[in-house]
Amino acid sequence: MTDYLGRMLADRPALKIGSRTSPMAMSQARQVKAMLAELTPDTPTEIVGIETSGDKWMGDLAELGGKGAFLKEIDRHLVMGGIDVAVHCMKDVPGDVPMPDGTAFAAYLERDDVHDVAVFREGSPYSSLDEVPPGTPIGTSAVRRKAQLLRYRPDLHVDRIRGNVNSRVARLDETKQFEALVLARTGLHRVGMQHRITQVLPTDLMCPPIGAGVIGLQCRTSDQAIAELLRLLDHPETRTHVTAERTMLHGLRGHCNSPIAGHATTTRDGQLSLRGMVFTREGGTFAYAQEWDSTDRPAELGAFVSATLLRKGARGIIDGIPH
Repeated sequence: MTDYLGRMLADRPALKIGSRTSPMAMSQARQVKAMLAELTPDTPTEIVGIETSGDKWMGDLAELGGKGAFLKEIDRHLVMGGIDVAVHCMKDVPGDVPMPDGTAFAAYLERDDVHDVAVFREGSPYSSLDEVPPGTPIGTSAVRRKAQLLRYRPDLHVDRIRGNVNSRVARLDETKQFEALVLARTGLHRVGMQHRITQVLPTDLMCPPIGAGVIGLQCRTSDQAIAELLRLLDHPETRTHVTAERTMLHGLRGHCNSPIAGHATTTRDGQLSLRGMVFTREGGTFAYAQEWDSTDRPAELGAFVSATLLRKGARGIIDGIPH
């Protein structure tokens, strides 16, 4: 199959891999480039960095239309032929914005670690969120994390901090505005900053976002050879989990300011499990659901969990959050 695809791609220009320009995004793009080189060593590839409006804007993402601000320029390059493959963090792909016509996610790479972690500033006397006193300032970029932090420790002072992972950690140490940041474990590993991890937060304390730890590869459906090549990188179990989570997200019709968490796993006895949560921004009110189904029914499970959450008041929670 790879020889056949290599011959189909032999007479065309280098395969262009489009990515955001942040250090983490470029690390992901290099990972994809290396994986494609293993599949078809004779197919040239190049990475095209695209600075998005979401990367340039340091204010509230809602003012730019939400997480879609990280995607629209990349989508435009893909549709117009400027790139052939778009590399996305699935946690940044919104559930309320339709994909461009003629494009699809041909592959989901095997899921990385989904845990959030606490990174304490250099010189901090603390090594756990349990230890910090009431009123301690904690920084995070996600409304989902803020809601769950305040549900766990309502006495903390949780504020927003934007920017790529490297700049956020640098600000943590330089300004001492925060005692700690809550970040994604996988993101720190991708930029070589795993040594800064102080505390790994369990998923029952910090339920992950939809698509956590998953890289999605999007292409034009008309480029059949590229689509088939990318499908060789698809991880079936990850696709099952992402399908369940994103079906739940679509059913909830959440916006970028909606603190929504969801995590699908395969249990030891082979069942598909999906846990979903919707919070108010301060975490004081929330809806929770967890259900199980067979692994060949991820969309049905996602729809069922979203319906359960809506029955438990998720619609009122989501609609009550300004956006």
